[in-house]
Amino acid sequence: MCVGVPMRVLSVDGIAARAQDGDRVELVDLSLLPDARPGDWVLSFLGAARALLPEGEALKIRAALDGLKALMTGGDLGDAFADLEARAPQLPPHLQAAFDAGRTEG
Repeated sequence: MCVGVPMRVLSVDGIAARAQDGDRVELVDLSLLPDARPGDWVLSFLGAARALLPEGEALKIRAALDGLKALMTGGDLGDAFADLEARAPQLPPHLQAAFDAGRTEG
């Protein structure tokens, strides 16, 4: 499984960027995001940036990944998913429309 990691772009040189994830800095391919600039948050999969992220979303993903890491090392989730605890589960719009129309099977 491949997990996307939010990273903050530090500098850009052509289609490559130096990007930071916590204490780790690595080279990230920006071929799919040619408009990324220093200070932007990108979602990186295996060294390739695939999406620009708003800072708030990037920080939520970072908190979730940190919580899972803590859980895997014997800790607890803490408030890693606090943004989800305060609301009921939601279906994606296309599934909600099908549910509202009475469809129960594919």
